[in-house]
Amino acid sequence: MKPILAFLLALAVLTGCPAAHAVQPDEIMSDPAKEARARDLSRELRCMVCQNQSIDDSEAPLARDLRILVRERISAGDSDAQVIDFLVARYGEFVLLKPRLERQTLLLWLLPPLALAGGGLALWLSWRRRSKFAAVEDQSPFKLSAEEEARLERLMAPRRSPDQPA
Repeated sequence: MKPILAFLLALAVLTGCPAAHAVQPDEIMSDPAKEARARDLSRELRCMVCQNQSIDDSEAPLARDLRILVRERISAGDSDAQVIDFLVARYGEFVLLKPRLERQTLLLWLLPPLALAGGGLALWLSWRRRSKFAAVEDQSPFKLSAEEEARLERLMAPRRSPDQPA
């Protein structure tokens, strides 16, 4: 009974712990609604130093500067879209963890489904070719006659040395 209680206690502690973020206490806004907006935006923005980490999770100095900039723009009254547009204009599309669907990013968005469809097509063609080959193999005009099969059996039979008994 004690191991089960210990497990449940550990599970409750781990699920109750908030995720670790790099946001410093001095960055947090006094208005909880604005802070929630800032955190949501921070999760969508890429740390330019860490590359595949959001600025919300990164401890890099540039990520801190970006978090502060996001909070300044929100305090100035910018909408979420305006904050994102400001950062994209300043740092480029690379600042977004999830790039926008635009003409220059179309290949980025279409390549995974096209690769998946191409792989499925290759598997289907391979299966079709194998099933067609198996059907042709059963109806092959190159079947051996009974005489040819007997001769093949004699040729493949193990040879006996003259001193072995028959």
